[in-house]
Formats: sequence, C-alpha cells, structure tokens
Amino acid sequence: MNNTATKAAVLSALMGTALPAFADIPAPVDQAYPGTLKIKVDATDLSHRIFNVTEVVPAKPGPLTLLYPSWIPGHHSPTGPIDKVAGFEFKANGKVLQWERDPGNVYAFNIDVPKGADSVEVSFKFLSPQDRSQGRVVMTPEMLNLQWNTVALYPAGYYTRQIKVDSCVTLPQDWHYATALEDSNHKGSSYCFKTIDFENLVDSPMFAGKYYKRIDLNPGADTPVHLNVFADKAKDLDVSEEGLKAHKELVQQMYKLYGAHHYNHYDFLLALTDKLGGIGLEHHRSSENSGKQDYFTKWDKSWLGRDLLAHEFNHSWDGKYRRPAELWTPTYNQVKKDHGLWVYEGQTQFWGYIVAARSGLWSHDNAMDMLALLGATYDKGRPGMKWRTILDTTNDPTIAQRAPKAFRNYQMSEDYYQGGQLIWYAVDAKLRSLSADKKSLNDFAKAFFGVHPGAWDINTYTFDDVIATLNGIEKYDWASFINERLKGHVNLSDSFNDQGWKLVYNDTPSAAVKGMEDRYKRFDFTYSLGFSADKEGKLSDVLWDSPAFNAGLSPSMTLVAVNGEAYKAEYLKDAITAAKTSKAPIELLVKEFDQYKTIKIDYHAGLMYPHLERIEGKPDYLSEVLKAL
Repeated sequence: MNNTATKAAVLSALMGTALPAFADIPAPVDQAYPGTLKIKVDATDLSHRIFNVTEVVPAKPGPLTLLYPSWIPGHHSPTGPIDKVAGFEFKANGKVLQWERDPGNVYAFNIDVPKGADSVEVSFKFLSPQDRSQGRVVMTPEMLNLQWNTVALYPAGYYTRQIKVDSCVTLPQDWHYATALEDSNHKGSSYCFKTIDFENLVDSPMFAGKYYKRIDLNPGADTPVHLNVFADKAKDLDVSEEGLKAHKELVQQMYKLYGAHHYNHYDFLLALTDKLGGIGLEHHRSSENSGKQDYFTKWDKSWLGRDLLAHEFNHSWDGKYRRPAELWTPTYNQVKKDHGLWVYEGQTQFWGYIVAARSGLWSHDNAMDMLALLGATYDKGRPGMKWRTILDTTNDPTIAQRAPKAFRNYQMSEDYYQGGQLIWYAVDAKLRSLSADKKSLNDFAKAFFGVHPGAWDINTYTFDDVIATLNGIEKYDWASFINERLKGHVNLSDSFNDQGWKLVYNDTPSAAVKGMEDRYKRFDFTYSLGFSADKEGKLSDVLWDSPAFNAGLSPSMTLVAVNGEAYKAEYLKDAITAAKTSKAPIELLVKEFDQYKTIKIDYHAGLMYPHLERIEGKPDYLSEVLKAL
C-alpha cells in the first residue's frame, strides 16, 4: 500500500469512519465522463453575501474524489478560494455520506459511494468576502460576480473538457445578467444554460445586477460582440457617442490586427462600481472588467485604465486560444508552469496599450504619456533588474500570489507584464529595421494568433514556435535577441530608442501623472527623492538606493511635515523645487510606529517626471505603431 493510502486508512480508523483507504488522486484521462453534472447556484442571499450550491455528480459505487478548482487561468497560481467554502454535505440514496479532505491536497474531497447508488448529491456554501480584507468582494446590494470555479466540485480522473455540465442560477428578483453561457430555459428568476464542458463552464463567469445596459459593438455581424454594463446607479449607464464609437472601434481594430477571431460570440462584462471588487480577468468568449462609476459619464477625464478592455479582449487570441504549452493542463488542479507569460501577458500588455490608442479609448498623447512612464520604470525605477530577470518574474504568481512587497522596485513582481511589453517594442523595432519598415509586429500577430478563424479550442505553442514565426517574417537570430532581454540584465527602456524616441526627465508632470494624482490621490516623487506618497503622507515602495532610501526612509513611514510645515503634497513639491537653488537639505518629519524622527535628504536636482522625445535622424517607428489600421 502506498504512503497516501496508508495515511488515509490511519485517519479513517482514528476518526471512526468507514471510508476506504484512498489511493493517490487519480490521474486525468482524456475520455468522456459517464453522465452529466448538474450544478445549481442560489445567489439571492445578498444580506449575507452567500452563494448556496447544490450539485449532482453521476458516480458508481466505490471511492470517489471530488476536486475544488485550484489553478485558475488568468491568476497563474493556485488561488482557488478554498478557504471560503463551508457546510459540505454529501448524500447518496438520501443518506448522508462521510467525507474526508485528502491529507495531501486540501482541494480534494474523498467519499465512498455506497452500493446501489448512481450519483452523489453535494451541497455547500461559498461565503464570499464581507470586506476587502478578506478578498475581492463579489456580491453587493446592486450587483454580483458569479465565478463558476468558486461554486463547483468536479470528479477527479478526467480531463475537465470531457466532463459535461448542466448549470442553473437563481438571482434576486428583477435582476439582469450577462455571461458567455447560452440560455436554455428559465422560470421566474431562475435561469438554466445549455450543456457545456466543465473547462468552458469555469471560463464563462456571470455578472448580474439591478442596473444594466447591453450594447451591440458589431451590429449585423455573424459573430456578435456585446458590451454588458452593470452599475451601482442607473445614471452611470449613460454612454456618450464618443465612448460608444471607441468601443466599437476596439472590436474593428482587433479584427484588422489579427484577421480572425476565436469565439462564436463575445461578451464584455463591465462593472462600474466602487463596491464590487476591482477586476480584469480574461476568458475565451468573455472578460470580467471593472471601472470607475464615471467611466462613461466623464469620458474626457476617465481615460486612465481604459486600456483594460483592450488588454482582456486581446487575451481571447493571446492566452486563451494560443497558449504557452506549459500553461495548459487537463484539469484545474494541476500545476501550471508560467514561463510563457512574457508572451501571454507581455505581448497582450503591448497590444492593450496600442489598440487603446488605435481605437480612440486613448488619445495619441495619452498613449505617449503612459509609454513614458513605462520606459522610466525600467530606466530608473527597477533597480531589481540588476539581480533578477524578466523570465524569473514569471514565477511571481506562485511565489507571492500578488501579495504586497516591502520594496517592489528591488524585489520585483510580475514584471513579465511591463518588462515583457518592452521586449516586444524591441522586437517590433527590429522587424521594421530589418525589413526597411515593411514588416512589424502586426505581421507576427496575424501569423501567430490569427490562424484557424472561428476556432475556440486551445492551440498551444513553445518558445521555438515563437522564434520560427519571427523567422518566417524576417530571418534573424531571434532567440539570442529575445533571451538577451528575457534572461539578461539590460536596460529595457532602450526599446524606445530603437523606436526613434528617447526618455527625458524634467519638472513638468505629464497629463498621466496629473491624472493619477487627481484620481488616485497618489503623488509620484520616484525620479526625484525616490518614493511615492498618498495625500495622508503614507509612503510606498521607496526606491532602492535613491536619495530617500539612502537617507533612511522606508515604506513603513508616514510623512508628517516638510521643512517644518504639516505635510501636503504641494508643500513637498515646493520644497523639492526650492532645493534646486539652495544647499540646505530637505527636512522630513516622519512617523514610524509610535516614534517620530527628522530625516534630511541632500537632494538638489528638482522635480523629475518622464517624457518621450524624438531622436533626430532616426525613423519614427513608434508613431507608426500607434496609428490605427
């Protein structure tokens, strides 16, 4: 008997149960599961924010292991919220069954199906977060976000794509919903959906709420694309003509870029809220997104973050259809290897910015401001690049699971997003240079992601496939070119030099910097003193080896006063400016725990904010990149 079975037998004896000695969790096989799972979710308990779940699992007598999804695509780590499920009960033929959690896997539940039974009835509750300290809030008085991975168990031993599921949900009365699932029937406020495999059920979340608007983004098309907007208040659903035009153009620019799409219909799910937790999560035929309440109603001021829908939509091609081979697994409980995220997320980050500009979600100037901030991050804002590589940061979803870090700039965290983005600017510039500006990353996008129109299975690839496609466009030593940046310790901001632009720093904040200060009340002194602070003076991410760091500031501190005056961001800006013509250090009174101390920073270079400036005599590739197709 193996060790796992021995432990299970001992535990059963100690607990006085009649459970069998379970062997290791069965490995999945690629064959149809016998029968169809039936999952029903009652999402009406808004007061307690509880999702009540009942499920029927076809089964034969003997040992049965049911799994709660652990590795959730898009999270890139084992983040299935197993800590928020409770009240498990398993029955067969009307009798309650004993169950045990697998001693080596907290996501696995072992039961013994009795003789004469052909199914197991499961019930449990998903106790969703009451506030943000417990995780992302997914239910409010006005809306909810139902993610099927949080409310379902599935049988071990089969590929999830081979397990068929019938699903139903009961919503609060008079609520509306949107999902990539296709309607089957409904009665009152209970809605059922067409049979689908478990893999794609989990990939088809739902938004629901009181205040809802559905917008056709591609009228008359054979393949529908809809924007489904939910809001805390009805007035936030008013969509301007300018906003509508940009979202319609988003679809067209993606189609022009790739020349194909990989879904039979697509639904953007967008929550405009300050109550539901923020989200941006990709799916094959939909995406979960959130924004500020004034996303549409203050169109001229809400541009920060409007690249989100472009980013998540792009994932339908890059990440969901074409997927790094080691990021696909047959089930939701097998380890995924994240090294391909520099393409999956890095190139999606590239196109998210670009298509936001091409579609009108951003203006050209918006994009240039954001790119300047991106460049500065890897020019001066990531001293961790001296010891760590972009490739190594693909391990961060598992290492840190997006928990805050004391010195993010030095420790680094998921830099495959923005660092990967800069790698692709370098690739684009090299393609243009090699081809006398006749080829670009547009050509790679169409050749690599725009294949097999209409297919929405999963088409995996390797690093060698990426290199082969690039060589099919322009012959070059692409492996060395990319690995120098992916596995090396180079200044990734040089990608913009290759594009015909250089980073400069001066005391004039860009519109992006001003917008972030106004909207998020965070003030960025990273490239002068070496930190950012909120309106209350709380420091964050003090830049490693910066004037502030070397003077003794740390992210645990709060600014109390600047040169003897109570802290305000504008006073600190004034002090930094005045120090340019003074030899006196800037004096900061800070609080840490219950102690106060004065820290003097000997800095005299003035405020510093990044901008992009043309390099005379070099081709302007970047303007071509941003131009609408």
